[in-house]
Amino acid sequence: MAAPPGSERDPDPEGRAAARPLLTDLYQVTMALGYWRAGRAQDTAEFELYFRRCPFGGAFALAAGLRDCVRFLRAFRLRDADVQFLASVLPPDTDPAFFAHLRALDCSAVTVRGLPEGSLASPGVPLLQVSGPLLVVQLLETPLLCLVSYASLVATNAARLRLIAGPKKRLLEMGLRRAQGPDGGLTASTYSYLGGFDSSSNVLAGQLRGVPVAGTLAHSFVTSFSGTEVPPDPMLAPAAGEGPRVDLAARVEVWLELVCAHLGLGAQAPHRGERAAFVAYALAFPRAFQGLLDSYCVQRSGLPNFLAVALALGELGYRAVGVRLDSGDLLQQAWEVRGVLRTTAARFQVPWLESVPIAVSNNIDEEELARLTQEGSEVDIVGVGTSLVTCPRQPSLGCVYKLVAVGGQPRMKLTEDPDKQTLPGSKAAFRLLGPDGSLLLDLLQLAEEPPPQVGQELRVWPRGAREPLTVRPAHVEPLLKLWVQQGQLREPLPSLAESRAFAQQSLSRLSPAHRRLESIRPCQVALSEQLQALVDRLRAQAVL
Repeated sequence: MAAPPGSERDPDPEGRAAARPLLTDLYQVTMALGYWRAGRAQDTAEFELYFRRCPFGGAFALAAGLRDCVRFLRAFRLRDADVQFLASVLPPDTDPAFFAHLRALDCSAVTVRGLPEGSLASPGVPLLQVSGPLLVVQLLETPLLCLVSYASLVATNAARLRLIAGPKKRLLEMGLRRAQGPDGGLTASTYSYLGGFDSSSNVLAGQLRGVPVAGTLAHSFVTSFSGTEVPPDPMLAPAAGEGPRVDLAARVEVWLELVCAHLGLGAQAPHRGERAAFVAYALAFPRAFQGLLDSYCVQRSGLPNFLAVALALGELGYRAVGVRLDSGDLLQQAWEVRGVLRTTAARFQVPWLESVPIAVSNNIDEEELARLTQEGSEVDIVGVGTSLVTCPRQPSLGCVYKLVAVGGQPRMKLTEDPDKQTLPGSKAAFRLLGPDGSLLLDLLQLAEEPPPQVGQELRVWPRGAREPLTVRPAHVEPLLKLWVQQGQLREPLPSLAESRAFAQQSLSRLSPAHRRLESIRPCQVALSEQLQALVDRLRAQAVL
């Protein structure tokens, strides 16, 4: 589970990269000292990590971050340098035995249950249940919240964008430069892929997490050329590998005359530097040539220059992979570009040209994405950056980590704010479904209660309701899986790609009402009669 005491070896470097033990709030450490001083460090305790409201005013959230949490727990170890720093910020008269205790800490006695990554999550239903020695599981609060909250938020944001775009449009995450720091950027790239995006521009996410990466060229590449540059080797061999090499730059000039005549343009209209940039890129990537059309003027320069290069490559058996638009009315321009591609394909008898994918980008949010992906749109690929990774509609999911039991006895927080009251006791969670697979409600009950049965009539208490409700589920699904038991992984964690597929399966089960993105009542969460009775009893005892 962890390196021997005093060892500086990393059992899992990626686990420490996800979060280090001191990525926490100081009050976790002061409470740890208080528990230790009170002789309660080894008391068995259970915490639940959950959120109170669905994000973005919608009806669902996607659970994410579990894999990072498990990696963090398995690598959890305070190094000598960590303990020395804690000694410098705690009172100078702190008993040295406490620091010896910290040096020996690991998560070998910690058990974790939780929703599989990509699950639909409901308010109040635990994303994670963490149990173990009180001092240790208290120290885990802040890093686990950090690992789960933003991952789930950005996965949900990505899922909303995927629902808007539909299943066929390709979505590219390209927000690294706008993300809140490198860790936020890596998390966003990872969990936007889980939420339904097809790829990311983030190379590190590809290396560390296996996220498919994609990207071509920026305006700086295009504008860096003046047109006077001479390629050191303008010759390109046919795609099939047979036949003489051809001077691509020369063939582009020939095709430019033909394209401009077809479009009614003078051959001097297209920008020479832009054309030189396209030729240079095509020589470097003949099988992946894409034109960025709006460095100067789409219709008079970018498009004819692209067509000249694409047709010259086509003579050699290569096919351009797309064009990109990054400014102006993207929907209108995509229609216009597609029209030119179609007429040019017909004019020069090049059928594949008319279906070249059109990619767009430029501060795209939910409203603009809906416009770009409406019926009849010619947009094939959408790059989303800032509005995906920064989650401007709601910058935090607001997850909490609350104590629910100590020594097997339930604990409940009662406050002046009913929304902040907690549900006591170790719990199980089930999803109750109707005969057609539709979602009836999520049920929370005490762990010792027998699970609900298919066809069994249940009397439950919806959260916030004054009266009980009777339901008869046609299907029952347990929500929480045992992932780590006494520090040992119980089963292999799904890969990121598997979790992504599971997320899409989860989203497909949303009702049409819950697929709507605004002002929708979230999935109903209800308590079993035994759990409701426990809540009432503890509340009454607190009043007395």
